[in-house]
Amino acid sequence: MAWRCTGSTNDELVSNLVRTAIITSHHVDAAMRQVDRAHFAPNNPYDDAPQYIGYNVTISAPHMHAYALESLSNYLKPGMCALDIGSGSGYLTACMAAMVGTSGKAVGIEHIAELVDKSREALEQHYPEWVRSGCIKFVAGDGRQGYSDDSPYDCIHVGAASPKTPTELLRQLKSPGRMFVPVGTTDQRIKVFDKDVHGNVAETDMMGVVYVPLTDETLQRNS
Repeated sequence: MAWRCTGSTNDELVSNLVRTAIITSHHVDAAMRQVDRAHFAPNNPYDDAPQYIGYNVTISAPHMHAYALESLSNYLKPGMCALDIGSGSGYLTACMAAMVGTSGKAVGIEHIAELVDKSREALEQHYPEWVRSGCIKFVAGDGRQGYSDDSPYDCIHVGAASPKTPTELLRQLKSPGRMFVPVGTTDQRIKVFDKDVHGNVAETDMMGVVYVPLTDETLQRNS
């Protein structure tokens, strides 16, 4: 996968994700071109592989971000509200903000305060209009509990593996709404949870993955 999609520029990376049909919608294509990965990933930003960003945290490979955005795209329309759990570098939250626009809101929650600060700095430097509009924000906190202040959310993305179905996050999901989350410990699977207009939840198994565990700050820093 990585060798097929890696590019020398952000546009080339996204074009390769389109060429391999990982990106299929114009909405995702436009967002990933608008948000330059190099603004959030200082090392090898256009390689289609996870990259270390400090504090025992990695930014996911671009193809995984593309899969997530494609899966959530119907819930990332202008005016909608999205939550990114374990926002890390802030890159995917920024892509979500590009998709929901200034009439919507994208919230990134990350328990490493230093990464939250870096995300905010990247925004203020490269996307100051989003800061002014309030369509995106980053908060330091325990993402396992979600972020109730801006709930309910049209969609939720989880960037680390939950050992079991994250019921608290499902409670913060709108009806209808969708959550994209890796679930499991040794055997991890991407699960897509769809909540219908009546609040009923359906689960779809998407693919096998390897993610860092969704854990607390102390374990994250010391892992």
